[in-house]
Amino acid sequence: MAAGAVLRVARPTDNLDAAVRFYVDGLGLAELGRFGPHDGYDGALLGHAGQAWHLELLSRAGCRFGRAPNAEHLLVFYLPDRAEYDTAVARLERCAIAPVPSDNPYWDRCGITVEDPDGFRVVLANRASPC
Repeated sequence: MAAGAVLRVARPTDNLDAAVRFYVDGLGLAELGRFGPHDGYDGALLGHAGQAWHLELLSRAGCRFGRAPNAEHLLVFYLPDRAEYDTAVARLERCAIAPVPSDNPYWDRCGITVEDPDGFRVVLANRASPC
């Protein structure tokens, strides 16, 4: 893979607006753009401008995607700076997004896990990335 590659993680949702609010208001991502209807799909691109990754949320008219298949479908954000981590946790609390116990206890020891409106889990880890 080339060093300049960009990673897009695509997640389906049954409620695009609620999912966008979760990731933007609750997790502090920016809405980089919206699309649709495009071949039956509507979606939003989330992340931070200039980063080599973004999250795509998509819905499809007349289609129900359902909830996440299991609790191990995770997005993990490493926030090594304690103040940044505390700010992120406070933002979740202000949005009434409560932590859920992680299936893997490792994540509970180094951060918190929350669920988006479709049951996909997001971990905020207060540590440096292992890479």
